[in-house]
Amino acid sequence: MDDHEFCLRLKIEVTELELWIREGWLAPQIAEHQRRFRDADLARARLILDLTHGMGVNEAGVDIVMDLVDQLHGMRGAMRDIVTVVSGEDVAVQQRLVAALDKLHTIWRM
Repeated sequence: MDDHEFCLRLKIEVTELELWIREGWLAPQIAEHQRRFRDADLARARLILDLTHGMGVNEAGVDIVMDLVDQLHGMRGAMRDIVTVVSGEDVAVQQRLVAALDKLHTIWRM
């Protein structure tokens, strides 16, 4: 979707959208010299709206939250990669890894 449709869906002004892009909270794709927003951008924008308008979080707070969201997303991708690699190992290796993880989990709960 383009800027106009994006702003209409969120009921925001273009100036607010420009701020979010300038702050790095949104990074739309550029196609044919025009910004294009994906569903993921819409979800991020709704979170930004909840933070700023719903909860009264200031710009510094939104920076922190969005950075944490990006880190969490990166960690989820890394975990998927780890699961894929472990799945390709033989059963004995998988069992040793699960046992080691169980041991760590027990230590963390203390």
